[in-house]
Amino acid sequence: MGDSARMSSKARWAVPAGAAVAVVGLFAGPPLLASAGSSGLPAITPQELVAAVASHQSQALSGTVAYTARLGLPSLPLGSASDSADPTNLLSGTTTMRVWTDGQERSRVSLIGQTSEYSVVADGPQAWTYSSAKNAVVHFTLDAAAAKRFQAEHGKTTSTPSVAPSMPTPGQLADQSLAQVQKFSTVTVEGQSKVAGRDAYELVVTPQGGGTLVSRVVVAVDSQTKTPLSVQVWSTTNTKDPALEVGFTSVRFAMPSSAVLTFSPPKGASVQQKVVGLPAGHPMAPSAPSATGGLPHGATVHGTGWATVVERSVVPEHGRLQGHAPTTVPAPSGAASSGPGMLGQLGGSDGSTPGMGGDQAALLNELTTKVPQGRLLSSALISVLITNDGHVLAGAVPAATLQALA
Repeated sequence: MGDSARMSSKARWAVPAGAAVAVVGLFAGPPLLASAGSSGLPAITPQELVAAVASHQSQALSGTVAYTARLGLPSLPLGSASDSADPTNLLSGTTTMRVWTDGQERSRVSLIGQTSEYSVVADGPQAWTYSSAKNAVVHFTLDAAAAKRFQAEHGKTTSTPSVAPSMPTPGQLADQSLAQVQKFSTVTVEGQSKVAGRDAYELVVTPQGGGTLVSRVVVAVDSQTKTPLSVQVWSTTNTKDPALEVGFTSVRFAMPSSAVLTFSPPKGASVQQKVVGLPAGHPMAPSAPSATGGLPHGATVHGTGWATVVERSVVPEHGRLQGHAPTTVPAPSGAASSGPGMLGQLGGSDGSTPGMGGDQAALLNELTTKVPQGRLLSSALISVLITNDGHVLAGAVPAATLQALA
């Protein structure tokens, strides 16, 4: 199994050690030597650095991650209290996360609040989400067909299914940013930095061709392990501060204890069982990925690269009109999909499955405004349009682009 398959299957677990990216070979523009050679690190070209990230061995690690979103979204009166850990807090402000991984198929990512914790735990073909505030667990397992295929393929590949919501970490954002490199970006190495006390190269990815809200992405790559340590995503609408920042404040490259990677529902917790199939485009799925890159059936792609817009019909006929919220909001390709794209990936604070139901539908209404075409979410990095006839268009593009396509 190649690096591309490893990246696609592990990215949604958002494990920094699983940061192998689907980039090999060609890059836009001539190779540029890094200025890091004069700062203590050996000189390296952008090609060499991205190839090193793509081919690096997954690392066992543990650490603390700071996540900051400046997306320009409206206030969220429906959100949880500031001292409570809730995935909706990732839409604005700063959140602390703890991460652990064995570098293979076991990992834990936890949002840390003052009085609670929200965790996503992966263990091979199963996963759990847990909200301590609600004492609620969701247990995700594969359906019979997917489980049979997993058992048949396990050992032949390092890929593991993605069956639960993801958390945004440096590895995940780096995967999505560097996946755009081959055809749609200019890549440079602009020196050396220190992240979590470790020497790192600064890899800068600049979109080509315009039409996108992303002005550049800065990835700090550990000089020794080639693991992404931090990612900054800058918007064309704000030159002062990154719209999205995710980075380690401390990291230790060593095997975590088995106890932290093992999950059992706490006593008295409610447990909801969710049986899922392999996601479209997964290397273990029975059919090959489609031309749209493993998007859900019926999805339409407009444009290319960073200016890609994904359109999908998600509301059944009987649910159209009245501005009903869709059950999911697809995230487009590109780095920005890990920010506001979480609307369609993260469950609520009760540990619920991804989707828009109950409070999540109300949350969506708070984040969107009414426009002639339907309801519009507009942020510094992504726009989402839910049309009156039940379509969703999403992309790292200005809102006007979606409205023109509707």
